[in-house]
Amino acid sequence: MNNTFRYIALCMLIVFSGCEKYLEQTPDQRATLNTTEKIAELLATAYPKGDYITFAESISDNAADKGGGTVDPLNQGPYQFADVQSKEEGSPDFYWNSCYSAIAAANEALHALSRLPEQEASANLRGEALVARAYAHFMLVTFFSKVYDPATASTDPGIPYVTEPETVVTARYQRKTVQYVYDMIEKDLLEGLPLIKDSFYKIPKFHFNTLAANAFACRFYLFKHDYARAVTHANVAFPDQTIKSYLRPWNTTYAAYTYYELQAAYTRSSENANLLLVETPSTWGRSFAGYRYGLNTATLSQVLGINNPVGTALAYQVYGGTELVYNIPKFYEHFVREDANAQIGDPYNMVPVLTSEEVLFNKAEASVELGNYADAVDLINIFLSTRIEDYDPGSDALTAAKALSFYKTADIKTALIQTILNFKRGEFMHEGLRWFDMLRHDIPVSHNVLGTTTPIILGPNDPRRVFQIPQEATQAGIERNPR
Repeated sequence: MNNTFRYIALCMLIVFSGCEKYLEQTPDQRATLNTTEKIAELLATAYPKGDYITFAESISDNAADKGGGTVDPLNQGPYQFADVQSKEEGSPDFYWNSCYSAIAAANEALHALSRLPEQEASANLRGEALVARAYAHFMLVTFFSKVYDPATASTDPGIPYVTEPETVVTARYQRKTVQYVYDMIEKDLLEGLPLIKDSFYKIPKFHFNTLAANAFACRFYLFKHDYARAVTHANVAFPDQTIKSYLRPWNTTYAAYTYYELQAAYTRSSENANLLLVETPSTWGRSFAGYRYGLNTATLSQVLGINNPVGTALAYQVYGGTELVYNIPKFYEHFVREDANAQIGDPYNMVPVLTSEEVLFNKAEASVELGNYADAVDLINIFLSTRIEDYDPGSDALTAAKALSFYKTADIKTALIQTILNFKRGEFMHEGLRWFDMLRHDIPVSHNVLGTTTPIILGPNDPRRVFQIPQEATQAGIERNPR
């Protein structure tokens, strides 16, 4: 089957003072992007304003059948490893469209910048646009293609890597391969990252600032199995173990917060741990605790209790009292009314898509892969010092011996990788990142369905681990992912 498709721009871009359909803008109208100030406004839309957490969390082993609660296709479909029959916020289709909308904004900004004289401000905007374009394509290839494998990436189907602005209502693009997409991501990332200067941003956390760009690079190279570069970018972001002051203070400041104080603090731009925040239309924050498929008692005990190599529970505040509503308050909902007097409107969540904690875990894992086991242990102990109440380095610290004993193995590499994934899973509960680790490590998923005797299994090679291409794209010619 032909491996190209007609890319149909379905998404909305916020351009300057209002909302315009992207493909309704004629080239002459777009020529008004003639100052760095206008281009900067356009670049505010170059981030995928879509919710991936709903489907990524539901498909992972963080979700279980609680036997009651809200049954929603956005939550049920991924849990049962079925293609989601919805295009609403929280669906793979919506996220696909939001990524290509962000890419379109980045490409239009780059095109406009090419017509301006080179100066420091325009160079910074070019850097942001390139890294934002790389990020959106990375998220697409992660969800809609097979995970990167050096042995098969040159033949595994990728996603279209779009580098030119749209000038017609429909255009044709090649899907190409995962390897091609990774090569293009790396090209954009390496070209754009050195150009970024934080001094140009009023609120850096809403842009690819230098910390966020290096955090993304660290994630990208971990996926690419280039562990030395993953460590390098982590060190650029946080040299000399300065990362501790950027970790969430769960065992001190957070411990004193009420439910709503914690909910508000978690995604604030003033929170050091948040490196990049994206405003996302989503009902996830109001819905996840009540979904039928989510955090249950067994997972709570396994992941957030004392079942870890140091044998101590971490200081996360889990609310609810029953598995039907267990939750860690992380998402404060911003509700935008249609007008001042309206009772209806749109819910939004601020999503911390890149954080200091992820950098720490990614660096620790890359260090293990490089054989630097002591460095990895030191990083995990920095993490634990902010997570264990009344932390005592004498009794609470991780050691290689504790990891080997807990996982009942003589292989220190295996023990430390499992330790990292264990603590990382708990840290990002309700945030969707567990699925990334399950992809990279070929971890199978077993989902129980109450009323049946056999769980649903999603093995490492199951094609359903790759989310399906949206119907609009397949109708225009792109082949569907296998089922």
